[in-house]
Amino acid sequence: MDSATVVQQLRSAYHSGKTRSVEYREKQLRNLLQLYEENHEEMARVLEIDLRKHKQEAYILEIDFLINDLRNIIFNFREWVKPEQPGKAMLNMMDKVFIYKDPYGVILVIGAWNYPLQVTLAPVAAAIAAGNCVLIKPSEVAPATSRFIAETIPKYLDQDCYRVVEGGVKETSELLQQKFDYIFFTGSGKVGRIVHQACNTNLTPCTLELGGKSPCFIDSTTDISIATKRILWGKFINAGQTCIAPDYILCSKAVQEQILEEARSILIEWYGEDPKNSPDLCRIINQGHFERLRRMIEGANVAIGGDIDSEEKYISPTILIDVEPEDAIMQDEIFGPILPIVNVEESHDAIEFINSRAPALVLYIFTQDKDLQEVFIHTTTSGGICLNDTILQFNVESLPFGGVGPSGMGAYHGKYGFDSFTHKKSCLMKDFNALGEKLASSRYPPYSDSKISFLATMMKKRQGFSVKFLPYLFMFVIGVGFALIGKNIMDAYY
Repeated sequence: MDSATVVQQLRSAYHSGKTRSVEYREKQLRNLLQLYEENHEEMARVLEIDLRKHKQEAYILEIDFLINDLRNIIFNFREWVKPEQPGKAMLNMMDKVFIYKDPYGVILVIGAWNYPLQVTLAPVAAAIAAGNCVLIKPSEVAPATSRFIAETIPKYLDQDCYRVVEGGVKETSELLQQKFDYIFFTGSGKVGRIVHQACNTNLTPCTLELGGKSPCFIDSTTDISIATKRILWGKFINAGQTCIAPDYILCSKAVQEQILEEARSILIEWYGEDPKNSPDLCRIINQGHFERLRRMIEGANVAIGGDIDSEEKYISPTILIDVEPEDAIMQDEIFGPILPIVNVEESHDAIEFINSRAPALVLYIFTQDKDLQEVFIHTTTSGGICLNDTILQFNVESLPFGGVGPSGMGAYHGKYGFDSFTHKKSCLMKDFNALGEKLASSRYPPYSDSKISFLATMMKKRQGFSVKFLPYLFMFVIGVGFALIGKNIMDAYY
């Protein structure tokens, strides 16, 4: 079936109103949870096929993440869908104001290959909770996972409203020619620009989760042993194929030597004398990406690692030193198990270096100096920031996840995902009561200075004032009025 027909079927289903029901949404969300719970072993298996991902990484970073994210949505989305009642000015004291949470309509979710389950299905859950129909396009670069999604989703979700389309560049290009109401894309900046251009054609809103070179600054106040473990783990999980992995380190020469000393013993402890034989290291996704990474190592000063095997698409955990800002490895996101170190003497040099480059998806800062932490927070720009650890900020569902500028636009996770797929529709609700009309009648001609003065007073913003207290104020005024009338009557009687 061609993409235009699939999109039209989804649009017809959306216009039928089926997905508007909160009960329907919850049933589909619980069906998706059932999919995860009944197929978690198969999910781990396809990740192992595509990326040689160890079971622990598969569960902690993808499967359990999806389950917990979905549970959070199920527990809370009924509260999220309720209309909001924002504050209002005195001019609207007799009116009601609401913000309704409308679904956009038909959503296209384009997944990525590096975490092919998590980054594809997490936004799908948020889109379902928001009441949309969804077309899912998993990455063809992770074929086993793509096939799993295509075969499993129809068994659990309503095919009228949720569909999967597989394929490569050709199929994705055809999809982008269709009119969607929202597009969610995870992937490279290069493809993200193509998606954004397609969105511009139809004025389609979008979320782009891209990547970039996320810096990692370390100073001498840090516990180097702990910091090195946390940095190496964040870098080498999934063989470095993580959009929020620390891309490079900024530190002094003295700190660099301490890092290298710690790293040598840590990597042996984790992966043994020959990391290639470790079951805990993923492989590079395909030959093209392997060759790209291999070229980054050629001619570089390799302090640790540097071993490669083309047949296995294996690159050992590698650390490079004497790296200059203009080197090729510092121009694009690495997306592999290669960690360059760029030397800076002082923290202000690191800040200047960071600010001279495109805003990163994440900024990692390792320091125990609280004042310096504040300086980095307030003088740099990034999608997010993590102090004294790596990666784990992604798992905090109360934090929005997203980039800024070239590292992306929009955010999701938890309620932020629901908000991304929801149009906030404003509504002013008036009736025909006499007092309300009297208050608003000054807007009508003939105009006058007195009307201007009255309307300006009614529209004036007052600090700390809320019209929600007006009923109590009116009751007080009326009460005082009756009390005065009663006193006058009593005085006259006696």
